[in-house]
Amino acid sequence: MPAVLLAAACTPVGAAEDPPTTSTVEETATKHPISGLEIIDVTIVSGEARHTFKTELADTGEAQTRGLMFRTELADDEAMIFPSYVPQARSFWMRNTPISLDIIFVGTDGTISNIAERTEPYSLDSLPSKGLASAVFEIRGGLSEELGIEPGDAVEYDLPENPPE
Repeated sequence: MPAVLLAAACTPVGAAEDPPTTSTVEETATKHPISGLEIIDVTIVSGEARHTFKTELADTGEAQTRGLMFRTELADDEAMIFPSYVPQARSFWMRNTPISLDIIFVGTDGTISNIAERTEPYSLDSLPSKGLASAVFEIRGGLSEELGIEPGDAVEYDLPENPPE
């Protein structure tokens, strides 16, 4: 299948394909008031510290293409995650994204492989993962450094059992 461009506050290049579907997702989860995406908890374990974020789940090709484009703020406890249902190299850009982000690439072992910190708003420069990524996680630019989040830290989250169509 063709790759989909992701637009998480940046637009990923070579992003995940839409996940396979076996049934519909129940509409019982909390939805984000702007994006309408489901909110899940994502926790980064950094040494003894645990940082939990209310995270928008960009789990379809359309949601991944849109990402955080046109958003003018992201609170310190908010984030967006772009799961790869099949691990793959990922690359994002900041097209139509007016805020700086830290783009965190999650390796296949569930730990951070690399971070593109303090990205430049609106930049079309490609920001790639180092190796295969199982997900890409975005938070406010500079927050990784402030919280001591770095490569090797664990990223914990649960995806819905039945991915969307």
